[in-house]
Amino acid sequence: MTTELRRVEFPPKDDPLRDDVRVLGALVGALLREQGGAALFERVETVRQASIRTREGDRDAEAGMRSLLAGLAAADAEELVRAFSTYFQVVNLAEKIHRIRRRRDYLREPGAAQRASLLDACLELRRVRGALDRSQLQDLLDGLVIEPVFTAHPTEATRRAILEKQQWIARDLVERLDAVLTPPEDAAVLARVRTHLTAGWQTEEQPRERPAVSDEREHVLFFLADVLYWVVPPFLEEIESALAAVFGDEGAAVRVPEVLRFGSWVGGDMDGNPNVNAATIRESLERHRSLIVGRYRDEILDLWERLTQSTARIGVDPALEERIADYRTRFPARAAEVRPRHRDMPYRVLLQLIDARLQATGDDAAERYGRPEELLDDLRLIAGSLEHHRGGHAGLFWVRRLARRVGTFGFHLATLDVRQDARVHREVVGRLIGDREWEKKPAAERAARLRVLLERAPGGSPAVADAGDDATRARVLDVFRALRESRRRFGVRAVGPFIVSMTNGVDDLLGVLALDRWAAGGGDAAGGAGAGEAVDPHLEVCPLFETVGDLGAAPEVMRDLLADPVYRRHLGGRRQMVMLGYSDSSKDGGLVASRWALHRAQERLVEVASESGVAFTFFHGRGGSVGRGGGKTHDAVLAAPRGSVAGVLRTTEQGEVINEKYGLRGIATR
Repeated sequence: MTTELRRVEFPPKDDPLRDDVRVLGALVGALLREQGGAALFERVETVRQASIRTREGDRDAEAGMRSLLAGLAAADAEELVRAFSTYFQVVNLAEKIHRIRRRRDYLREPGAAQRASLLDACLELRRVRGALDRSQLQDLLDGLVIEPVFTAHPTEATRRAILEKQQWIARDLVERLDAVLTPPEDAAVLARVRTHLTAGWQTEEQPRERPAVSDEREHVLFFLADVLYWVVPPFLEEIESALAAVFGDEGAAVRVPEVLRFGSWVGGDMDGNPNVNAATIRESLERHRSLIVGRYRDEILDLWERLTQSTARIGVDPALEERIADYRTRFPARAAEVRPRHRDMPYRVLLQLIDARLQATGDDAAERYGRPEELLDDLRLIAGSLEHHRGGHAGLFWVRRLARRVGTFGFHLATLDVRQDARVHREVVGRLIGDREWEKKPAAERAARLRVLLERAPGGSPAVADAGDDATRARVLDVFRALRESRRRFGVRAVGPFIVSMTNGVDDLLGVLALDRWAAGGGDAAGGAGAGEAVDPHLEVCPLFETVGDLGAAPEVMRDLLADPVYRRHLGGRRQMVMLGYSDSSKDGGLVASRWALHRAQERLVEVASESGVAFTFFHGRGGSVGRGGGKTHDAVLAAPRGSVAGVLRTTEQGEVINEKYGLRGIATR
């Protein structure tokens, strides 16, 4: 039995996409013939045609395909899978390029606003709130924080070399959007695409070894440093343009702050990976800093090449000359390297000395930048001098872009969150206080005991038992020491919240404070809680409510926590972060029950926040698939309970979908 294929109608706007798929499909076909021979190509075509007919209900085609696949040797099956994978990768790339094409079409059309774009958001804001003035708009933007947090995933371990080839192919395809390309130029672009495809075919896509923490880290850092680093300033500039277009002079006068932040779990998620520990925390933060400092040094060199102004032609601000004199004394060796013919180019001289201080920052040397604000001050000196001396069109644009990157990424690139299961902490706390029945005691009793320990003044009697030589205890306490050291060395922004998985009660959060204090005091009988230093004031504790039952109990847990005098003193005037688990709650209760529990928990937690006078930040632990909380973030925000967002959005970006959302600069911007 056979059936006639039904014709699928596409709207005219998708005609360019169909053309791209046809062209790229032909390239893949040529690749398969060349690399795998005619037999592989014919096998792929047979399966492809049979798949199409099977989809249309042809049972004979389905039976034939099943028979063919069942008889394949393992090596042939692997090549067949690789062939289809290659084809789908280029089709997905074509779709992304089409999304970029469609976005450009909207930008070319005056007054047109693409749904869920920044312009669309500003138009909706004006529709709902009316014609806001500069002060009202500034208040809204100053309270806005958007923080994607990247997590690792064991099934997403694509080699960086493959990711880079995909970027090269995408750039070539974007180049083909230029309507004035001649046929020979277009052929040259497609030849480059085929080169990248072929090299990718000859490269093993995923290493056969299980990825180490360092491999997972480099995978995530590719998107942060090679994609998002470059799109942050254009994104902020697009906010400026949208505000000006919708609110006129009032919108144009608004200062757009660095509303974006980025986080990572890779190297800090002990609950998700048993190989994560204090060493991976230190290594990850070191790698974050070295990578971002390297990016800044590259851009300083780029500015050095652009800002060639000579004092014989134009003046500079006295403050800039004073900074040069200061840096000459700090970095005499680098000052001596300035070429004689460049000494009347003050911007070049200062940039060369800024690079010396950045190098010292990467090396942890004495003359390093202590805070990113110090680098920003140098850049603002240059920007101000350019503004005051007719340099608005002579390099100011590039200085401002670098300043925006520094304001967003600091010297930490991405905040490293730390996560551990509450049960691990309960076990260690029980050993430290010498109570073998600790985990069996009621949560309220555990909280009361911890409260007494935490209320002891620094240097007071520890009142803890000797835990002996225990590997688990040592590993846990070393993590807290690493976090203290890292905040001092890399800055407070470098370390994110301490997320407590499977939080059941107030004791799980007080236990984190106690462990931090034990770690600072040595963590043994002579220096437990109450001895040594106080709890690190920058330690941010974030409960994670994951199951349907835990979500139901979350409001009461948070009410008790914020009523606890010890914890409330530690929190001070900060926001309280609460993480909500989408994947585990879905596995626990099913999709519908999970979504209702999440929605209801947020509603009730907003009430708790209002009662306690503490602002909450909801951290959404969303996965990639719909069943794990995936879907369009825009729709999720609009569907959130009133008051649960309030300008602050923090959400995980799971490993398996990071490439889809942030693999290309144009898509990442969108």
